[in-house]
Amino acid sequence: MAKLSEKYETTLVFSVKNGEEQVEALKAKFTTLIEKNATLVNVNEWGKRRLAYPINYETDGHYVLYAFDCAPEFPAELERVMGITEGILRFLTVVRNDAPVRPVSEQPEGGKDGKTVKTDETQAEVAGE
Repeated sequence: MAKLSEKYETTLVFSVKNGEEQVEALKAKFTTLIEKNATLVNVNEWGKRRLAYPINYETDGHYVLYAFDCAPEFPAELERVMGITEGILRFLTVVRNDAPVRPVSEQPEGGKDGKTVKTDETQAEVAGE
């Protein structure tokens, strides 16, 4: 059975060479697009930051992170629109994993197959050394 809804996260890096007005317009455009086709959970604006390496001769970018729930078909359309929009340096869409992270002390023992993993001390005792 196909999934009706999935949780996604998209990070956009906008070009800042044309000013803050263009960044605000693009941010509003993608917020509206996501709200029309998905349930917008959160918009986290990181602001202007230095890029790790120059992209199209630009050293700074404006970062925005969108978290949303939608049908599995929408992210492909969203990325298509992002790819043809002038003023976007980079984008990345991933499936969110909202499962709580358990501390190491609460992790089940064993390997991938569920069998107990033996440490060097245990192996030495088993070998009779």
